[in-house]
Amino acid sequence: MGHAGMAATAVRYLRSVGAPTTTGPFETLPRPELRAVGDDERAPLDPGEFRRVLGNFATGVTVITAPPCAAGEGPAGFACQSFASLSLDPPLVTFMVARTSTTWPRIARAGVFCVNILGAGQGELCRAFAVSGADKFAGVAYDAAPVSGSPRLAGAPAWVDCAIQAVHTGGDHLIVVGRVDALGTADGDGTGPLLFHQGRFGRFTP
Repeated sequence: MGHAGMAATAVRYLRSVGAPTTTGPFETLPRPELRAVGDDERAPLDPGEFRRVLGNFATGVTVITAPPCAAGEGPAGFACQSFASLSLDPPLVTFMVARTSTTWPRIARAGVFCVNILGAGQGELCRAFAVSGADKFAGVAYDAAPVSGSPRLAGAPAWVDCAIQAVHTGGDHLIVVGRVDALGTADGDGTGPLLFHQGRFGRFTP
């Protein structure tokens, strides 16, 4: 399936679960030209080497959460390091999620999410949200983000409350764009952000 086909499939999926693919009042930009990558354009990269080299880029760590969207269902959440600010006007952020994620369909159905930016003392919390199939919210304190109602995790230094603006395909991942409806900071543990580098957690030292 080419990129255009994958993009159309992603849009059909979002519509089938009732999640918006775009949300006003922002202007919809022209769709970029999509084409499949030819065999002669593929670099002979080893996946392990790709991960090893890219692991030299240090990132922050977040937990993406969404509220329940069905009776008897709990909130959804997963650990995510591929998060970034995207646009100031309009205010947009983005995160990437594997197309094989079992949590993503629940976030897509909710149509909203909260980005919880983790502090240096929250490594264990991040590990709990990185486990597949477990009750990730067991014993976790949180309240509701003001607009979406998504879980806002206690102790997270900052949070960003969003609605899904658009979803794009990116190889084996989806690129999720969120429109920021509210955001703020909270009292963390004072040790700075949680960082991820070469497969390990760390902290920032000025």
